[in-house]
Amino acid sequence: MTATPRRPRRPSGPGGPERGADAAAPRAAPPGGIAGRIAGVPLRPRGRVADALLAAAVLAVAVVMSEAAVKPGDRPLWPGGLALITVAAAALAWRRSHPVAVLVVAVAVPPLYYPLGYPDGPVAVVLWLALFNAAVECRLAVPLGAVIVVNAGFLAAASVRGGGGDPDAVTDARSVASLSLGLLVTVAVGQYVRGRRALAEAAERRAAAAERDREDEARRRAVAERLRIARELHDVLAHQISLINVQAGAALHRRDDPARAYAALEAIKAASKETLRELRGVLGVLRQVDAADPGAGAADRPPAPPPSLARVGELLDQTAAAGLAVRRAGDLPEPGSPGTAALEDLPAPVGLAGYRIVQEALTNAVRHSGAAAVTVEVRLFPGEVVVRVDDDGAGPAGRAADGNGVRGMRERAASVGGQLTAGPGPAGGFRVWARLPLDAAAEPPGANGEGDMGGEGRMEEDA
Repeated sequence: MTATPRRPRRPSGPGGPERGADAAAPRAAPPGGIAGRIAGVPLRPRGRVADALLAAAVLAVAVVMSEAAVKPGDRPLWPGGLALITVAAAALAWRRSHPVAVLVVAVAVPPLYYPLGYPDGPVAVVLWLALFNAAVECRLAVPLGAVIVVNAGFLAAASVRGGGGDPDAVTDARSVASLSLGLLVTVAVGQYVRGRRALAEAAERRAAAAERDREDEARRRAVAERLRIARELHDVLAHQISLINVQAGAALHRRDDPARAYAALEAIKAASKETLRELRGVLGVLRQVDAADPGAGAADRPPAPPPSLARVGELLDQTAAAGLAVRRAGDLPEPGSPGTAALEDLPAPVGLAGYRIVQEALTNAVRHSGAAAVTVEVRLFPGEVVVRVDDDGAGPAGRAADGNGVRGMRERAASVGGQLTAGPGPAGGFRVWARLPLDAAAEPPGANGEGDMGGEGRMEEDA
Protein backbone atom coordinates (compact mmCIF):
# COMPACT_ATOMS: atom_id res chain seq x y z
CA MET A 1 0.00 0.00 0.00
CA THR A 2 1.38 3.40 -0.96
CA ALA A 3 0.25 6.88 -0.20
CA THR A 4 -0.60 9.39 -2.86
CA PRO A 5 1.94 12.19 -3.41
CA ARG A 6 1.83 15.06 -1.00
CA ARG A 7 -0.39 17.95 -1.95
CA PRO A 8 1.51 20.90 -3.44
CA ARG A 9 2.13 23.82 -1.18
CA ARG A 10 -0.13 26.74 -1.82
CA PRO A 11 1.20 30.29 -1.97
CA SER A 12 -0.19 32.63 0.64
CA GLY A 13 -0.23 35.48 -1.83
CA PRO A 14 1.98 37.36 -4.32
CA GLY A 15 5.53 37.24 -3.01
CA GLY A 16 4.44 35.57 0.27
CA PRO A 17 5.83 32.43 1.91
CA GLU A 18 4.52 29.01 0.97
CA ARG A 19 2.28 27.02 3.29
CA GLY A 20 1.48 23.36 3.08
CA ALA A 21 -1.27 21.44 4.78
CA ASP A 22 1.09 20.74 7.67
CA ALA A 23 2.92 24.07 7.82
CA ALA A 24 3.56 25.31 11.29
CA ALA A 25 2.90 28.96 10.47
CA PRO A 26 -0.66 30.28 10.84
CA ARG A 27 -2.59 31.40 7.79
CA ALA A 28 -2.82 35.00 8.96
CA ALA A 29 -0.80 36.91 11.49
CA PRO A 30 -2.75 36.93 14.76
CA PRO A 31 -3.36 40.23 16.49
CA GLY A 32 -0.62 41.52 18.72
CA GLY A 33 -0.64 41.33 22.48
CA ILE A 34 -1.76 38.56 24.84
CA ALA A 35 -4.94 38.01 22.80
CA GLY A 36 -2.91 37.03 19.73
CA ARG A 37 0.29 35.38 20.96
CA ILE A 38 1.78 34.19 24.21
CA ALA A 39 5.59 34.26 24.32
CA GLY A 40 5.65 34.43 20.50
CA VAL A 41 3.86 31.07 20.07
CA PRO A 42 0.63 30.96 18.01
CA LEU A 43 -2.46 30.16 20.08
CA ARG A 44 -3.69 27.76 17.36
CA PRO A 45 -0.93 25.23 16.66
CA ARG A 46 -0.81 23.75 13.19
CA GLY A 47 1.11 21.13 11.27
CA ARG A 48 3.54 18.87 13.13
CA VAL A 49 2.97 20.67 16.45
CA ALA A 50 -0.78 20.01 16.25
CA ASP A 51 -0.17 16.35 15.37
CA ALA A 52 2.20 15.92 18.32
CA LEU A 53 -0.36 17.46 20.68
CA LEU A 54 -3.05 15.14 19.29
CA ALA A 55 -0.79 12.12 19.84
CA ALA A 56 -0.06 13.19 23.42
CA ALA A 57 -3.74 13.74 24.16
CA VAL A 58 -4.76 10.35 22.71
CA LEU A 59 -1.99 8.65 24.70
CA ALA A 60 -3.06 10.28 27.96
CA VAL A 61 -6.76 9.53 27.44
CA ALA A 62 -6.10 5.92 26.38
CA VAL A 63 -3.85 5.21 29.38
CA VAL A 64 -6.21 6.79 31.90
CA MET A 65 -9.34 5.12 30.51
CA SER A 66 -7.57 1.76 30.19
CA GLU A 67 -6.49 1.93 33.85
CA ALA A 68 -10.06 2.81 34.81
CA ALA A 69 -11.45 -0.12 32.78
CA VAL A 70 -9.39 -2.79 34.57
CA LYS A 71 -11.55 -5.80 35.55
CA PRO A 72 -10.75 -8.95 37.46
CA GLY A 73 -8.99 -11.38 35.20
CA ASP A 74 -7.54 -8.75 32.85
CA ARG A 75 -3.89 -8.93 32.04
CA PRO A 76 -1.89 -6.15 33.74
CA LEU A 77 -1.52 -3.06 31.57
CA TRP A 78 2.16 -2.76 32.43
CA PRO A 79 4.37 -3.32 30.50
CA GLY A 80 2.95 -4.91 27.30
CA GLY A 81 -0.38 -3.12 27.08
CA LEU A 82 1.15 0.28 27.88
CA ALA A 83 3.82 -0.28 25.23
CA LEU A 84 1.19 -1.06 22.58
CA ILE A 85 -0.88 2.01 23.53
CA THR A 86 2.23 4.22 23.45
CA VAL A 87 3.36 2.97 20.06
CA ALA A 88 -0.11 3.40 18.52
CA ALA A 89 -0.68 6.88 19.96
CA ALA A 90 2.83 8.18 19.26
CA ALA A 91 2.50 7.19 15.61
CA LEU A 92 -0.22 9.86 15.20
CA ALA A 93 2.49 12.54 15.41
CA TRP A 94 3.46 11.57 11.82
CA ARG A 95 -0.07 11.06 10.52
CA ARG A 96 0.15 13.63 7.72
CA SER A 97 3.77 13.14 6.67
CA HIS A 98 3.59 9.30 6.70
CA PRO A 99 -0.10 8.35 6.59
CA VAL A 100 0.47 4.78 5.37
CA ALA A 101 3.06 3.96 8.04
CA VAL A 102 0.75 5.33 10.75
CA LEU A 103 -2.14 3.27 9.35
CA VAL A 104 -0.01 0.11 9.42
CA VAL A 105 0.79 0.66 13.10
CA ALA A 106 -2.84 1.46 13.93
CA VAL A 107 -4.06 -1.64 12.09
CA ALA A 108 -1.57 -3.93 13.84
CA VAL A 109 -2.06 -2.76 17.45
CA PRO A 110 -5.80 -3.40 18.17
CA PRO A 111 -5.79 -7.07 16.97
CA LEU A 112 -2.83 -7.59 19.31
CA TYR A 113 -4.08 -5.55 22.26
CA TYR A 114 -7.65 -6.79 22.72
CA PRO A 115 -7.23 -10.55 22.09
CA LEU A 116 -4.30 -10.65 24.54
CA GLY A 117 -6.66 -9.78 27.38
CA TYR A 118 -5.53 -6.28 28.28
CA PRO A 119 -8.06 -3.84 29.85
CA ASP A 120 -10.81 -2.82 27.48
CA GLY A 121 -9.52 0.73 26.88
CA PRO A 122 -10.03 3.11 23.93
CA VAL A 123 -6.91 2.07 22.00
CA ALA A 124 -9.15 1.43 18.99
CA VAL A 125 -9.57 5.22 18.70
CA VAL A 126 -6.09 5.27 17.15
CA LEU A 127 -7.34 2.94 14.41
CA TRP A 128 -10.31 5.18 13.59
CA LEU A 129 -8.15 8.32 13.49
CA ALA A 130 -5.47 6.68 11.34
CA LEU A 131 -8.08 5.24 8.96
CA PHE A 132 -9.80 8.60 8.58
CA ASN A 133 -6.44 10.30 7.98
CA ALA A 134 -5.49 7.70 5.35
CA ALA A 135 -8.85 8.19 3.60
CA VAL A 136 -8.12 11.94 3.39
CA GLU A 137 -4.47 11.70 2.37
CA CYS A 138 -4.33 8.52 0.24
CA ARG A 139 -6.12 6.83 -2.60
CA LEU A 140 -9.27 4.85 -1.84
CA ALA A 141 -7.50 1.50 -2.18
CA VAL A 142 -5.33 2.22 0.88
CA PRO A 143 -8.09 2.62 3.51
CA LEU A 144 -10.21 -0.15 1.95
CA GLY A 145 -7.27 -2.51 2.16
CA ALA A 146 -6.83 -1.52 5.80
CA VAL A 147 -10.48 -2.40 6.52
CA ILE A 148 -9.96 -5.89 5.08
CA VAL A 149 -6.75 -6.39 7.05
CA VAL A 150 -8.39 -5.25 10.32
CA ASN A 151 -11.27 -7.72 9.96
CA ALA A 152 -8.90 -10.50 9.03
CA GLY A 153 -6.65 -9.67 11.98
CA PHE A 154 -9.46 -9.80 14.52
CA LEU A 155 -10.80 -13.05 13.12
CA ALA A 156 -7.33 -14.61 13.08
CA ALA A 157 -6.62 -13.53 16.68
CA ALA A 158 -9.99 -14.85 17.88
CA SER A 159 -9.47 -18.20 16.15
CA VAL A 160 -6.04 -18.59 17.73
CA ARG A 161 -7.45 -17.93 21.20
CA GLY A 162 -10.61 -19.94 20.55
CA GLY A 163 -12.95 -17.08 21.46
CA GLY A 164 -11.73 -16.76 25.04
CA GLY A 165 -15.24 -16.21 26.37
CA ASP A 166 -15.13 -12.48 25.53
CA PRO A 167 -18.63 -11.33 24.44
CA ASP A 168 -17.12 -8.33 22.56
CA ALA A 169 -14.69 -10.42 20.51
CA VAL A 170 -15.01 -10.27 16.71
CA THR A 171 -15.82 -13.90 16.06
CA ASP A 172 -19.09 -14.10 14.10
CA ALA A 173 -20.67 -12.57 11.02
CA ARG A 174 -22.66 -10.00 12.98
CA SER A 175 -19.65 -8.60 14.79
CA VAL A 176 -17.63 -8.57 11.56
CA ALA A 177 -20.44 -6.71 9.81
CA SER A 178 -20.70 -4.13 12.59
CA LEU A 179 -16.96 -3.54 12.59
CA SER A 180 -16.82 -3.31 8.81
CA LEU A 181 -19.73 -0.88 8.69
CA GLY A 182 -18.10 1.46 11.18
CA LEU A 183 -14.78 1.35 9.35
CA LEU A 184 -16.41 1.93 5.96
CA VAL A 185 -18.35 4.92 7.28
CA THR A 186 -15.05 6.37 8.50
CA VAL A 187 -13.51 5.80 5.06
CA ALA A 188 -16.51 7.45 3.37
CA VAL A 189 -16.26 10.54 5.58
CA GLY A 190 -12.53 10.77 4.90
CA GLN A 191 -13.06 10.51 1.14
CA TYR A 192 -15.70 13.24 1.32
CA VAL A 193 -13.24 15.54 3.10
CA ARG A 194 -10.59 14.63 0.53
CA GLY A 195 -12.92 15.54 -2.32
CA ARG A 196 -13.89 18.87 -0.77
CA ARG A 197 -10.25 19.69 -0.16
CA ALA A 198 -9.38 18.84 -3.76
CA LEU A 199 -12.16 21.11 -4.99
CA ALA A 200 -10.96 23.95 -2.78
CA GLU A 201 -7.37 23.55 -3.96
CA ALA A 202 -8.48 23.43 -7.60
CA ALA A 203 -10.45 26.64 -7.07
CA GLU A 204 -7.41 28.28 -5.49
CA ARG A 205 -5.23 27.19 -8.39
CA ARG A 206 -7.72 28.57 -10.88
CA ALA A 207 -7.91 31.84 -8.98
CA ALA A 208 -4.11 32.09 -8.85
CA ALA A 209 -3.85 31.30 -12.57
CA ALA A 210 -6.51 33.90 -13.37
CA GLU A 211 -4.65 36.48 -11.28
CA ARG A 212 -1.41 35.69 -13.09
CA ASP A 213 -3.20 35.97 -16.43
CA ARG A 214 -4.62 39.36 -15.43
CA GLU A 215 -1.19 40.57 -14.36
CA ASP A 216 0.40 39.29 -17.57
CA GLU A 217 -2.29 40.93 -19.68
CA ALA A 218 -1.91 44.23 -17.83
CA ARG A 219 1.86 44.05 -18.26
CA ARG A 220 1.48 43.22 -21.96
CA ARG A 221 -0.89 46.13 -22.50
CA ALA A 222 1.44 48.50 -20.65
CA VAL A 223 4.36 47.42 -22.86
CA ALA A 224 2.24 47.74 -26.01
CA GLU A 225 1.11 51.22 -24.96
CA ARG A 226 4.67 52.33 -24.28
CA LEU A 227 5.74 51.06 -27.70
CA ARG A 228 2.82 52.82 -29.34
CA ILE A 229 3.66 56.12 -27.67
CA ALA A 230 7.33 55.68 -28.57
CA ARG A 231 6.40 55.11 -32.23
CA GLU A 232 4.12 58.14 -32.25
CA LEU A 233 6.77 60.40 -30.73
CA HIS A 234 9.42 59.08 -33.10
CA ASP A 235 7.23 59.62 -36.15
CA VAL A 236 6.17 63.09 -35.08
CA LEU A 237 9.56 64.38 -34.00
CA ALA A 238 11.74 62.71 -36.61
CA HIS A 239 9.83 64.08 -39.59
CA GLN A 240 9.09 67.57 -38.39
CA ILE A 241 12.49 68.21 -36.85
CA SER A 242 14.14 66.94 -40.02
CA LEU A 243 12.15 69.50 -41.99
CA ILE A 244 13.02 72.22 -39.49
CA ASN A 245 16.71 71.28 -39.75
CA VAL A 246 16.62 71.46 -43.56
CA GLN A 247 14.80 74.80 -43.55
CA ALA A 248 17.14 76.23 -40.92
CA GLY A 249 20.12 75.28 -43.09
CA ALA A 250 18.44 76.87 -46.10
CA ALA A 251 17.80 80.09 -44.16
CA LEU A 252 21.47 80.26 -43.11
CA HIS A 253 22.67 79.82 -46.69
CA ARG A 254 20.20 82.40 -48.02
CA ARG A 255 21.04 85.25 -45.72
CA ASP A 256 21.84 87.37 -48.79
CA ASP A 257 18.35 86.69 -50.20
CA PRO A 258 15.91 87.98 -47.55
CA ALA A 259 12.81 86.82 -49.41
CA ARG A 260 13.92 83.18 -49.62
CA ALA A 261 15.33 83.26 -46.10
CA TYR A 262 12.02 84.54 -44.75
CA ALA A 263 10.22 81.80 -46.72
CA ALA A 264 12.41 79.20 -45.03
CA LEU A 265 11.66 80.75 -41.64
CA GLU A 266 7.94 80.63 -42.41
CA ALA A 267 8.31 76.95 -43.22
CA ILE A 268 10.13 76.42 -39.91
CA LYS A 269 7.32 78.17 -38.10
CA ALA A 270 4.67 76.02 -39.81
CA ALA A 271 6.61 72.81 -39.16
CA SER A 272 7.17 73.62 -35.49
CA LYS A 273 3.50 74.52 -35.09
CA GLU A 274 2.51 71.19 -36.63
CA THR A 275 4.96 69.41 -34.32
CA LEU A 276 3.42 71.04 -31.26
CA ARG A 277 -0.07 70.18 -32.46
CA GLU A 278 0.75 66.51 -32.96
CA LEU A 279 2.63 66.33 -29.67
CA ARG A 280 -0.41 67.76 -27.95
CA GLY A 281 -2.51 65.05 -29.55
CA VAL A 282 -0.13 62.28 -28.39
CA LEU A 283 0.30 63.61 -24.87
CA GLY A 284 -3.42 64.34 -24.59
CA VAL A 285 -4.02 60.61 -24.44
CA LEU A 286 -1.84 60.43 -21.34
CA ARG A 287 -3.81 63.24 -19.71
CA GLN A 288 -7.20 61.66 -20.29
CA VAL A 289 -7.07 60.05 -16.83
CA ASP A 290 -7.32 63.54 -15.34
CA ALA A 291 -10.34 64.51 -17.41
CA ALA A 292 -12.66 64.16 -14.41
CA ASP A 293 -10.55 66.61 -12.41
CA PRO A 294 -11.89 70.09 -13.19
CA GLY A 295 -8.58 71.59 -12.14
CA ALA A 296 -6.42 69.44 -14.39
CA GLY A 297 -6.39 70.56 -18.00
CA ALA A 298 -9.94 71.88 -17.98
CA ALA A 299 -8.86 74.90 -19.99
CA ASP A 300 -6.76 72.88 -22.44
CA ARG A 301 -8.04 72.36 -25.91
CA PRO A 302 -9.16 68.83 -26.76
CA PRO A 303 -6.47 66.76 -28.46
CA ALA A 304 -6.40 66.96 -32.23
CA PRO A 305 -7.79 64.05 -34.23
CA PRO A 306 -5.18 61.51 -35.32
CA PRO A 307 -3.63 61.94 -38.76
CA SER A 308 -4.82 59.80 -41.66
CA LEU A 309 -4.17 59.28 -45.36
CA ALA A 310 -6.86 61.88 -46.09
CA ARG A 311 -4.47 64.51 -44.66
CA VAL A 312 -1.31 63.23 -46.32
CA GLY A 313 -1.45 66.20 -48.69
CA GLU A 314 -0.44 68.53 -45.84
CA LEU A 315 2.56 66.30 -45.22
CA LEU A 316 3.57 66.46 -48.86
CA ASP A 317 3.25 70.25 -48.90
CA GLN A 318 5.59 70.53 -45.91
CA THR A 319 8.11 68.22 -47.60
CA ALA A 320 7.92 70.23 -50.83
CA ALA A 321 8.55 73.40 -48.84
CA ALA A 322 11.81 71.82 -47.62
CA GLY A 323 13.07 71.78 -51.22
CA LEU A 324 12.26 68.18 -52.16
CA ALA A 325 10.31 67.77 -55.40
CA VAL A 326 7.17 65.79 -54.56
CA ARG A 327 5.01 63.97 -57.12
CA ARG A 328 1.58 62.61 -56.22
CA ALA A 329 0.09 59.56 -57.88
CA GLY A 330 -2.81 57.19 -57.59
CA ASP A 331 -5.76 58.36 -55.53
CA LEU A 332 -3.91 61.30 -53.98
CA PRO A 333 -5.43 64.59 -55.12
CA GLU A 334 -3.26 67.30 -56.59
CA PRO A 335 -2.78 70.52 -54.59
CA GLY A 336 -5.88 72.69 -54.77
CA SER A 337 -8.16 69.87 -55.95
CA PRO A 338 -10.86 68.35 -53.71
CA GLY A 339 -9.82 65.38 -51.64
CA THR A 340 -10.79 61.80 -52.27
CA ALA A 341 -13.82 60.80 -50.21
CA ALA A 342 -12.65 57.19 -50.14
CA LEU A 343 -9.49 58.17 -48.26
CA GLU A 344 -11.57 59.98 -45.66
CA ASP A 345 -13.68 56.85 -45.11
CA LEU A 346 -10.74 54.58 -44.34
CA PRO A 347 -10.75 52.88 -40.94
CA ALA A 348 -8.88 55.04 -38.44
CA PRO A 349 -6.09 52.49 -37.70
CA VAL A 350 -5.44 51.97 -41.41
CA GLY A 351 -5.46 55.69 -42.15
CA LEU A 352 -3.06 56.40 -39.29
CA ALA A 353 -0.71 53.55 -40.25
CA GLY A 354 -0.61 54.71 -43.87
CA TYR A 355 0.05 58.32 -42.85
CA ARG A 356 2.91 57.35 -40.53
CA ILE A 357 4.47 55.10 -43.19
CA VAL A 358 4.44 57.95 -45.73
CA GLN A 359 5.76 60.33 -43.06
CA GLU A 360 8.68 58.07 -42.13
CA ALA A 361 9.50 57.35 -45.79
CA LEU A 362 9.66 61.09 -46.49
CA THR A 363 11.81 61.60 -43.39
CA ASN A 364 14.29 59.00 -44.64
CA ALA A 365 14.28 60.64 -48.06
CA VAL A 366 15.09 64.03 -46.53
CA ARG A 367 17.64 62.88 -43.94
CA HIS A 368 19.41 59.85 -45.37
CA SER A 369 18.96 59.36 -49.11
CA GLY A 370 20.07 62.73 -50.47
CA ALA A 371 17.13 62.54 -52.89
CA ALA A 372 16.02 65.43 -55.06
CA ALA A 373 12.58 64.06 -55.92
CA VAL A 374 10.10 61.65 -54.38
CA THR A 375 6.92 60.02 -55.66
CA VAL A 376 4.13 59.18 -53.25
CA GLU A 377 1.41 56.89 -54.54
CA VAL A 378 -1.69 55.74 -52.65
CA ARG A 379 -4.20 53.46 -54.35
CA LEU A 380 -7.40 51.94 -53.06
CA PHE A 381 -8.28 48.39 -54.03
CA PRO A 382 -11.19 46.22 -52.89
CA GLY A 383 -10.43 45.33 -49.29
CA GLU A 384 -7.01 47.01 -49.10
CA VAL A 385 -5.03 50.17 -49.63
CA VAL A 386 -1.51 50.12 -51.09
CA VAL A 387 1.07 52.80 -50.35
CA ARG A 388 4.29 53.28 -52.30
CA VAL A 389 7.01 55.89 -51.83
CA ASP A 390 9.91 56.08 -54.35
CA ASP A 391 12.82 58.50 -54.19
CA ASP A 392 15.81 58.99 -56.49
CA GLY A 393 18.40 59.04 -53.72
CA ALA A 394 20.91 56.48 -52.54
CA GLY A 395 18.73 55.17 -49.73
CA PRO A 396 19.66 54.83 -46.06
CA ALA A 397 23.30 53.93 -45.59
CA GLY A 398 24.63 51.11 -43.44
CA ARG A 399 22.61 50.19 -40.38
CA ALA A 400 20.15 53.03 -40.97
CA ALA A 401 18.52 50.87 -43.65
CA ASP A 402 17.06 48.68 -40.90
CA GLY A 403 16.97 51.14 -38.04
CA ASN A 404 14.11 52.40 -35.93
CA GLY A 405 12.43 54.08 -38.90
CA VAL A 406 12.12 51.01 -41.13
CA ARG A 407 11.33 48.78 -38.15
CA GLY A 408 8.65 51.25 -37.06
CA MET A 409 7.08 51.21 -40.53
CA ARG A 410 6.95 47.43 -40.48
CA GLU A 411 5.34 47.51 -37.05
CA ARG A 412 2.80 50.04 -38.32
CA ALA A 413 1.86 47.78 -41.22
CA ALA A 414 1.75 44.66 -39.04
CA SER A 415 -0.49 46.39 -36.48
CA VAL A 416 -3.33 46.43 -39.02
CA GLY A 417 -2.55 43.00 -40.48
CA GLY A 418 -0.56 44.30 -43.44
CA GLN A 419 2.96 43.92 -44.79
CA LEU A 420 5.77 46.26 -45.80
CA THR A 421 8.95 46.00 -47.84
CA ALA A 422 11.73 48.58 -47.99
CA GLY A 423 14.82 48.49 -50.15
CA PRO A 424 16.37 49.59 -53.43
CA GLY A 425 13.87 50.38 -56.16
CA PRO A 426 13.87 48.61 -59.55
CA ALA A 427 14.99 51.81 -61.32
CA GLY A 428 17.37 52.96 -58.60
CA GLY A 429 16.71 55.03 -55.54
CA PHE A 430 14.85 53.64 -52.54
CA ARG A 431 11.34 52.22 -52.40
CA VAL A 432 8.93 51.70 -49.53
CA TRP A 433 5.87 49.61 -50.36
CA ALA A 434 3.06 48.70 -47.95
CA ARG A 435 -0.17 46.75 -48.27
CA LEU A 436 -2.77 47.58 -45.60
CA PRO A 437 -5.96 45.48 -45.49
CA LEU A 438 -9.15 47.33 -44.68
CA ASP A 439 -10.76 44.34 -42.99
CA ALA A 440 -9.45 43.28 -39.56
CA ALA A 441 -10.01 39.66 -40.64
CA ALA A 442 -8.00 40.02 -43.84
CA GLU A 443 -6.13 36.96 -45.07
CA PRO A 444 -2.46 36.75 -44.10
CA PRO A 445 0.11 37.73 -46.71
CA GLY A 446 0.48 35.12 -49.42
CA ALA A 447 -2.79 33.31 -48.53
CA ASN A 448 -4.46 34.39 -51.76
CA GLY A 449 -1.64 33.16 -53.95
CA GLU A 450 0.00 36.57 -54.36
CA GLY A 451 3.54 37.25 -53.28
CA ASP A 452 4.77 40.14 -51.22
CA MET A 453 4.88 42.36 -54.29
CA GLY A 454 1.44 41.43 -55.61
CA GLY A 455 -0.12 44.77 -54.73
CA GLU A 456 3.00 46.54 -55.94
CA GLY A 457 2.66 44.89 -59.33
CA ARG A 458 -0.91 46.16 -59.59
CA MET A 459 0.24 49.67 -58.73
CA GLU A 460 2.90 49.55 -61.41
CA GLU A 461 0.30 48.38 -63.94
CA ASP A 462 -2.03 51.21 -63.00
CA ALA A 463 0.70 53.87 -62.79
